[in-house]
Amino acid sequence: MERIMIMETNTLAIQVQRLYRFDTDRPLKAFADIIVNDALLIKGIRLLEGKKGLFVSMPQEQAKDKKWYESVRCLTQDVREQISEAVLAAYKEEKH
Repeated sequence: MERIMIMETNTLAIQVQRLYRFDTDRPLKAFADIIVNDALLIKGIRLLEGKKGLFVSMPQEQAKDKKWYESVRCLTQDVREQISEAVLAAYKEEKH
């Protein structure tokens, strides 16, 4: 199990366990798996390039109605920002 980066925060310890980069001109730049507080593994976080720059998208699955829904949802904006910061930092660190 390769560990790329650990980010300690006030409430969460977010560790980017795996980051798989795509070097293409497409919007999808990377997939990431993170470990939260050494207790929860979240797989399939996507790093995308949009009109306003890079952003993190939580894992999604397609329902019977053919729409995509988040399979992991952050209940607070603070948690979402902490996860985004950790994934973006790992992506930028690995890029150099």
